Amino acid sequence: MSFDCLVVGSGPGGYVAAVRAAQLGMRTAVVERDAIGGRCLNHACIPAKAVLRSADILSEVHHAREFGIRLNGTVPEVDFGAIGERRKNVISTLTGGVSGLFEKNNIEVLHGEATLTPDGDVRIGDTVHTATKAVVLATGSVRRPLPNLDYGGNVIGTEEAWALDELPQTIVVIGAGASGSEIASAYTRLGTQVTLYEALERVLPTEDPDISKVVLQQFKKQGIDVKTSTFYEGQEADWVVIAAGRGPDVNALGLDHAGIELTAGGLIKVDGAMRTTHPKIYAIGDLVPGPALAHKASDEGIIAVEDAAGRETHPISYLDIPRATFCSPNVGSFGLTEAQAREAGHDVAVGTVQYGAVGAGTIYGDRTGLVKIVGDRKFGELLGAHIVGSRATELIQELVNVKLLEGGYAEIARTIHGHPTLSEAVMEAARATDGWLIHG
Repeated sequence: MSFDCLVVGSGPGGYVAAVRAAQLGMRTAVVERDAIGGRCLNHACIPAKAVLRSADILSEVHHAREFGIRLNGTVPEVDFGAIGERRKNVISTLTGGVSGLFEKNNIEVLHGEATLTPDGDVRIGDTVHTATKAVVLATGSVRRPLPNLDYGGNVIGTEEAWALDELPQTIVVIGAGASGSEIASAYTRLGTQVTLYEALERVLPTEDPDISKVVLQQFKKQGIDVKTSTFYEGQEADWVVIAAGRGPDVNALGLDHAGIELTAGGLIKVDGAMRTTHPKIYAIGDLVPGPALAHKASDEGIIAVEDAAGRETHPISYLDIPRATFCSPNVGSFGLTEAQAREAGHDVAVGTVQYGAVGAGTIYGDRTGLVKIVGDRKFGELLGAHIVGSRATELIQELVNVKLLEGGYAEIARTIHGHPTLSEAVMEAARATDGWLIHG
């Protein structure tokens, strides 16, 4: 069979690329060996947030008395089976939506394992499917074992951690990055005894240290046994979850057959339009350099097929992609940390404001949240922003948008924000960066 565009993988990178290709008039097919929606919708991002949402609701119930709500002595109980059913319903709703997009845009789904041919076409079993304009590789990532710990028995990956049938009494989580922190935060609030290991010196080690400090304090209050600067050495638990890194899912693709070059780190080498070293093949998402984020993969997929359609595209500024961690407290960030900005030689201006400085922080019961803005004093430029606390994953987007529209922290400081909202803390942090904090 012949298509204009063949997309290998139906996750957030692949399905978005396929829909955009179809919008541009290409006859498009998606190759998927597993379930429509890929790892993100079926096993990772979406199920994780569904379980975390249940943990958030339980936390609100536990703190209801602080807001004048009594439960008449009733102790809230966790129905983990019902949480699992809701998780499955959320997954089926969203994956069904992707299937609906495929039908709406006349995108064909080819089930099976894809392997590249020397001509840059795609073999599935004994059948070769040709692409006249583009093949987009969007197969995502696979879990990696630790040097002294492999999967099996009670040692599982993050996908299995979100799909457990019963609420465990004890869990060990190895790796306090975004995935590990989300697992630890969800399960400890649902009632599991959690031990969180991190080989580096702090939780969320890629975030700004001021943010990591707040997260650590809240984790300890939640009851997580946090062990930083510590390697896992066989602590007993119902489940041991490895959340310490993943690798590109390329083994079945046969990249060498198509002459596709890799980077020194084992990722697929691409240019700013996501073109590989094969003239017809593009690669996106976790297969290529840059942060391993679903929204990054989606944008790369759009860039790839628009380039294949002959449209002008622009490379992604990876530093300006928002990062979101949905543990409690939420963390949202983009750009440089304060230390990175100083190392880069900027004349650094920093403004920090706690949520408690504005009315909404007290109203919503989160005075410990923190907004930190890192700027360049000479030009008033936003170099980075870091937020920890309620709705941090939503609040960060304003700062990203201002940066991409070539605004600076002075413009945020003088932009009227609604009252009383948590977004006022962003405004006040911008004022602090500009040297004239009002509330603080």
